[in-house]
Amino acid sequence: MELRKDPITRSWVITGDEPAEGRPKPQGPCLFCPDSPSAAHVIADLPSSGSAPWSARSVVHPSPIYHIEGEPGRRGDGLYDRMHAVGAHEVLVENRSHDRQLWNSSDEDIGYFLRLAAERILDLKHDARIKYVSLYKDFGTHAGQEFSHPTSQLTATLFVPRRVLYELRAGREYFLGKERCVFCDIIQQEERQALRVIESRGDYIALGPFAPRVPYETWILPRNHEAAFERTGLNRPGLRTNLAALLRRTLQRIRTITEEFHLVLHTSPSSMHPSRSLGYWKTIDEDYHWHIEILPVLSSKARSYTFKEVYYSPVSSEAAVATLRAAQIEG
Repeated sequence: MELRKDPITRSWVITGDEPAEGRPKPQGPCLFCPDSPSAAHVIADLPSSGSAPWSARSVVHPSPIYHIEGEPGRRGDGLYDRMHAVGAHEVLVENRSHDRQLWNSSDEDIGYFLRLAAERILDLKHDARIKYVSLYKDFGTHAGQEFSHPTSQLTATLFVPRRVLYELRAGREYFLGKERCVFCDIIQQEERQALRVIESRGDYIALGPFAPRVPYETWILPRNHEAAFERTGLNRPGLRTNLAALLRRTLQRIRTITEEFHLVLHTSPSSMHPSRSLGYWKTIDEDYHWHIEILPVLSSKARSYTFKEVYYSPVSSEAAVATLRAAQIEG
């Protein structure tokens, strides 16, 4: 596997010689259950408050795309750029139980998972090679779910993903013009208008973005400014309970529409080792705002996913939010 950079879009693509249908699904006993005969390579455990030895854990992906060993070997190939797939690829086991997903777990268990995610992001950012750490969850066949056990995945890369770069650059330009965070201004306007707010829980808010890429797209953000998710997850444990509850309830709402979705955490890039050529790290703590994006997968609305940069969503944010607000969910 290697990384190649598209000279037009400037996005990195990982490619290799795997079958076109993708990697085969794991067979046999679950790798991530506590009593699994096939032990996974554990990176970190988060202790439980009860008698169980762990509540959430991070393991090396059984078929990692990125490998921590080696050097990137950046090189040119005419006008093209390529490098080795150096980085990290981990599986975050959200729960010891095989059937306890984020929407039917306790807030305490979800809080443990969020803390583990924060710890792993911070640890990987200490590596001077790492530019960005992505946390994501794909659930459902059409979303590309890989494991049956409740898991999310984490990748650490030597580049910032293009979608995040768009946000970083837009946030920096907005800040340079107004000396305010664009995400903070969005939150204030959405709370004032009350058209697209799904629910608030303590210092966190779930809302439908003004220009959704797919029907029922939902964002979860901290209402108080913070650029790095790991600082919230590690330094403000009391707020983690509210975030856990809001995440659980939001996913319950989404699942009244569809069981399949993509969930992605957008946090700030590593600022421990600032780039000499990219300037957005200089004001990152003021101009960026971490958030979680949830993109439901609706098979009946396949056109939503075909336009890429000019997205098509036949359901407006206001209509989607009204439906999600009215959804019957657990307490």
